[in-house]
Amino acid sequence: MKVPHPIPYQGSKRNIAPEILAYFPENIVNLYEPFAGSAAITLAAAARGFGQKYLLNDLNKPLMDLWERIIRHPEEISKQYEELWYEQQKDPRSYYDEIRNEFNLTGKPEYFLYLLARCVKASVRYNANGEFNQSPDNRRRGAKPSTMRNMIFGASRLLKGKTWVTSRNYRDVLPKVKPSDLVYLDPPYQGVCNNRDTRYFMGVQFCEFVEALNELNERKIRYVVSYDGRTGGKVHGHLLPEDLDLMHVEIHAGRSSQATLLGRKDITVESLYLSPSLAEEISQYPSNTRRLKREQLMLFDQQA
Repeated sequence: MKVPHPIPYQGSKRNIAPEILAYFPENIVNLYEPFAGSAAITLAAAARGFGQKYLLNDLNKPLMDLWERIIRHPEEISKQYEELWYEQQKDPRSYYDEIRNEFNLTGKPEYFLYLLARCVKASVRYNANGEFNQSPDNRRRGAKPSTMRNMIFGASRLLKGKTWVTSRNYRDVLPKVKPSDLVYLDPPYQGVCNNRDTRYFMGVQFCEFVEALNELNERKIRYVVSYDGRTGGKVHGHLLPEDLDLMHVEIHAGRSSQATLLGRKDITVESLYLSPSLAEEISQYPSNTRRLKREQLMLFDQQA
């Protein structure tokens, strides 16, 4: 099956999921995604049989409410999206503004799904009051209802009955993890001080995040982190400290969309960090195991 992605999100790891999953161990009981976002890695993992249970968490409660609706009530959210999509036809721009206002008042999941499908570059933006304020992409009307329905039902089939959905601080989720589990961490923003990023309700401070990883190391927890990276000669974010003893891997994510728009050929390289316990485990595999695993995962995508 093709991996379904009902929630469009800028920065989603859907395109490099096979590269990331190539470093996942086979024996995962629970897969935790504390910064779930579009849940691209959990969906990819579930489609390929990695993990028995899944936990999706994000501090963005409307987003988690939407995931709850998608997983447990796919028919309901599909119909609601369809109604909104058709109601927009007479005046898409003013209708978008109306729904955005209603969402900021009510936080309804169906409104959020519509806004995500219509907003510029599928990129969420919030003002200082935590209100969604991204503009619509006036060239698009969002995914057609039939397409969205297929994506919603596909995600529900993969996750229903074996997924917990929560909206908590990531540090409140991590104490529950056991050595038999795996954590995939893709923090949204590297805040060094109290800097605020308009893409998120709250930044993730660098020192706090490093402390959390150190605590996981002490407990021998297996985890994978997507963190910094580079595009051409520009480096994004801070490297994680060497004293965490992480295995650093670089993944080529292809040409930057921004570079393409500017007529350049800059390649984006994303960093992946493996915890000491995970790095030790996979180091015991034959040297060609990861390469074969990656090829199989990519073949899965081609055949889907």
